[in-house]
Amino acid sequence: MELYDAYIFDLDGTVYLGDALLPTAGETITRLRQMGRRTIFLSNNPSRTRAEYAAKLTRLGLPTLASDVVNSSYVMVDFLRRHLPQARLFVVGEASLENELRRAGFTLTDRAAEVDAVIASFDRTFTYRKLQIAFDAIRASARFFATNADRYCPVPGGGEPDAAAMIAAIEACTATKVEAVVGKPSAYMAEAVLGLLGLPPDRCIMIGDRLETDVLMGLNAGMATALTLTGATTADTVAASPIQPTYVIRALGELLP
Repeated sequence: MELYDAYIFDLDGTVYLGDALLPTAGETITRLRQMGRRTIFLSNNPSRTRAEYAAKLTRLGLPTLASDVVNSSYVMVDFLRRHLPQARLFVVGEASLENELRRAGFTLTDRAAEVDAVIASFDRTFTYRKLQIAFDAIRASARFFATNADRYCPVPGGGEPDAAAMIAAIEACTATKVEAVVGKPSAYMAEAVLGLLGLPPDRCIMIGDRLETDVLMGLNAGMATALTLTGATTADTVAASPIQPTYVIRALGELLP
């Protein structure tokens, strides 16, 4: 396999599952770093901050700086600063996302009449009350954005329903389509990563376990892509899909020449 200047790794189902590195992940990433290649980590899951993801990777044996992690909440902050600064937000999401938006200077409110934008995300604290506030706010002309549109997040033994379920619930009752989704496979996230790296896309490779997010984002951005069979996608699914990665690998070790 060709060597690239930068390796952009999805996390859940690609580098680790739960609290364990997947086979060959640790030694592969360590070897790439020894060879002078940049390693960046990318996640659609906003339930941890960039610093928390970096701390987890470090704890698992891959010392990582927060500046080498991009997640969907980080991209959402950048998106809102550019498109809706000083917005008052209602978040259908967890405390980590709420805290990140507050730290970025946004006001959070649950008064529907005050809401400028509803933000949908991964939310294990989802309630009917949250749905009601989102419903009322959007019907009163609030904008509607989402961090990501993953259907589920892989965990040991199965998966957890992800932001797609929150988006679908809000869309169903308001008859309003989400206006923008900033996570993979969006151009917003690709631009954030490439801006961080300062490299042309053809010198970068995106590695992940999902065709419709990881691989599609990389292809659309002009990167090489590698689909790993360690997570959500099987070889049969790849064979039947119109989204075709540059490489299909059984484990991250196959990235090394």
